[in-house]
Amino acid sequence: MARVNVAQSRPQDWAYLAEGGSTVVFSYTGPVHPSFTGKILRLRKTSLNAVSHDTTIDEEDDPVITFQNTVIAALVPSRFLPDLEVVLLDATWLAALEALRDGDRPAERRANGQIDKARQKGILATDLIGGADILAIEIKPKWGFLPNSAHLSQETAEIKTSTCRFCMHTRFKFKDGDLPTQFCPLDLYSKDEARIRKAIRDLWNGWLQSDGTLNNMRVFVSGKMIRPSEVRTVAIDFSIHIHFRQSYSSLEEFLAGTEVHEALATALFPLLRTPALGTILDLQRSLDALDIEGLIKLHAMACPNTKDLGAARGNPSLEELQDFVATYRSVYCALDHFKLSPENTDTYLIAYLLSASFKDCSVIFRIHESDVSGTPSVDFPHAVSIIDLDLKGVERFEQWADLDSRIVEYNRDMAQRKLCVE
Repeated sequence: MARVNVAQSRPQDWAYLAEGGSTVVFSYTGPVHPSFTGKILRLRKTSLNAVSHDTTIDEEDDPVITFQNTVIAALVPSRFLPDLEVVLLDATWLAALEALRDGDRPAERRANGQIDKARQKGILATDLIGGADILAIEIKPKWGFLPNSAHLSQETAEIKTSTCRFCMHTRFKFKDGDLPTQFCPLDLYSKDEARIRKAIRDLWNGWLQSDGTLNNMRVFVSGKMIRPSEVRTVAIDFSIHIHFRQSYSSLEEFLAGTEVHEALATALFPLLRTPALGTILDLQRSLDALDIEGLIKLHAMACPNTKDLGAARGNPSLEELQDFVATYRSVYCALDHFKLSPENTDTYLIAYLLSASFKDCSVIFRIHESDVSGTPSVDFPHAVSIIDLDLKGVERFEQWADLDSRIVEYNRDMAQRKLCVE
């Protein structure tokens, strides 16, 4: 099938949406088009002083597409994944887009990178936050489990099995100031309605108190990301019924509601009860069966003369990842995780890297204005989608190990520990 070329659209038909460290995202706002309507464009970034490379050599498809379609899709039901496809790029078109939209990017992002105009291929993906009268809530659920103590040291076992990683990390990051959020992922992942409502309330309060700067939750109205301080300047007349017999005639009224987090929880509850969060939690837990401490011990047994696991192993190939997920349930899940066997070191490393992807992913929940009953349909297209499932690199392993050690040490010495309940 012939691939779509982005030059079939006009640069002015794309609006800046968001960006991360390696990519920038634009949403299609032009006239109805069979290939672009309802899509976002994800482009790779490069440094401001990057040396241009040869554009006559055909480049491979973006690895994100191949990784999702051949690895993640073997672990996650397709209905929870956005559609991804390759789009061909044009350097002149990209330059025109950059000239039009670069001013919409945050100043700190502009200072550190630009669109890679030498790229031949980008990604078209489902626009999960756009659409008239759509309220989209993006949540980073983070780590949802307490580790098994089998391979933990005596110094770390008590704190790691009583306080979840996210809550420890939050206290560590904000040790010199007030905690910006009381959110605990274990509440969100629980099947208890009261705890889930508490998680939503804590996420909402963190969003309000930080003016939307925390990355645990983001709010989008009809495709526009909003912050609490921007409510009065958002030129959107948005009516959404998210509570039984209760409606809000405007976005400002919605955000000012004294029980808005309860209304939001009511609207999200049917979506939170889909298997999406349970799938993420099960994969996080099963793929990180040893904890990073156990993996370090296993590596020391397999390679006693090489301390750096990343240097000893290198990143797994796509073929190795595909082989792993193909036998995930029949081989990996059948291993005795209480016994460290050096011959399984590579298997556990691949599993840990995949677990890291699920610990750092986001979930987007879409609520449509027509859901007047307060119970949004879980069958609404892309009502719940898991995103940002990029593969983490093994070169980060030493950084992860060091951070784990410092986080645990800080929390272990605290007079008042937070107890998290699975």
